[in-house]
Amino acid sequence: MKFKYYIIASLIALAFFGCEKKLDLKNQQSLSNEDVFKSPSTALGALLGVYSTAQTLDFYGSLPQVIADYMGNNVDFVGTFPTLQDLNNFSAVATNSNVSTLWQVHYQVINRANSIIANINSVDGLSAQDKAQYIGEAKFLRALAYFQLANLFAQPYQVNNGTNLCVPLVLDEFTGAITYPSRSTLNQIHTQIINDLNDAVAVLPVSYSSAADTRGRATKGAAYGLLSRLYLYREEWPKAEAAARSTLAQGIYNTAADYTFYSGNTEEDVFTIQNSAIDNGKTGSGGWASFYNPAALGGRGDAPFSQSLIDAYNSEAGDKRFNLKITGIATDGLSRFFTSKFPDATNNSDNSPVIRTTEIYLNLAESLARQNLTPNVEAITILNSRIRLRAGLGPKAVATQQALIDALLIERRKELAFEGHSRMDLLRNRQSLRAGNTAAAFGAPKTILPIPQREIDNNKGLQGQQNPSY
Repeated sequence: MKFKYYIIASLIALAFFGCEKKLDLKNQQSLSNEDVFKSPSTALGALLGVYSTAQTLDFYGSLPQVIADYMGNNVDFVGTFPTLQDLNNFSAVATNSNVSTLWQVHYQVINRANSIIANINSVDGLSAQDKAQYIGEAKFLRALAYFQLANLFAQPYQVNNGTNLCVPLVLDEFTGAITYPSRSTLNQIHTQIINDLNDAVAVLPVSYSSAADTRGRATKGAAYGLLSRLYLYREEWPKAEAAARSTLAQGIYNTAADYTFYSGNTEEDVFTIQNSAIDNGKTGSGGWASFYNPAALGGRGDAPFSQSLIDAYNSEAGDKRFNLKITGIATDGLSRFFTSKFPDATNNSDNSPVIRTTEIYLNLAESLARQNLTPNVEAITILNSRIRLRAGLGPKAVATQQALIDALLIERRKELAFEGHSRMDLLRNRQSLRAGNTAAAFGAPKTILPIPQREIDNNKGLQGQQNPSY
């Protein structure tokens, strides 16, 4: 087998596959590449190991999503972690340990997906259909990893039309000959994400035999859903509309009747990373509920509502989404509001919401609104019948295109709060992350994260490619 070796510290440090939580298999860290892809059972274990890595704190176990909500304007981060406070204050440095770990874990997901893609066709006893599906699942997870990296480490498309530097594009499996990948542009990374997702759509199933797999493994609807978000971020409105419609056309998604759907694996879930009391992404003191619950309920009390979000909910009386709040003492000793979306701070068994049906409808409505100079009737129907009615709010009249867009963005903020959307929704709309803070202005250098210094030190291809001001 040919070997190449990419000098990215995250890849140097990784073990091959750690999926013992998913299947009762021999520890994959002790298996050679040939052994991992020797049988259908070990190959499936390797694939599920990619999902397991995506489950971790630093990927979709809450940390990037919490950072996105407090760098945005939905959360006041009052925790005591200095490295996280630096991000909150837009004063981070390139040696920030949390940033370094985020980078490493995302490239672990990418590398493990690359190994599936490179080796799955050699597995004897695995059907051609299963081989194609496994590659599709790996490409979906690789696309999700690159999408998150792009959002964290590169300025949004709106700053330089995607010509700015993003992250290294690594598509080959982790091997032995030394190369030093430089940063690709945002457009190049987005193109690869689109290619991966289109490839995935062609081979992924609509659903699986269980609700947990249908909502927790990659499907056609999940791939279309991520495409709709990417096209929305790129302001490619017709493509965002088409991808959103393709998600809904799969026939297994619907907005829930109320707000009890979290961790339920219902029609509201397009793609949700599955957690349980014994299998979740918590690391040390971190996890969804750990950040988002007060100490009295087993959390840390680090991430309460911001006053800006409270004001948004209070702008109209009776919003049922605001009724989901709980009150507790935050890390700063003050009584504050917290979300109840992630209640299990004892075991951190709450699922990680990645793509919800409500987001798909919001993507569809916004893309329709952006394409029509007069208020689009279908978008207004989604706004009032799908979003506001469930929230206990009356229909909203909109007289202009901009009024409709503004109304949809307000509902998007309130609907998707605490799920990691705040920062990018502000940046893609050319808005400041914090009102009155010049360091948080659209395009300001520290609204994105630094390339970790250890990566630059170990990869000569990254030298001279640090983000400005770091």
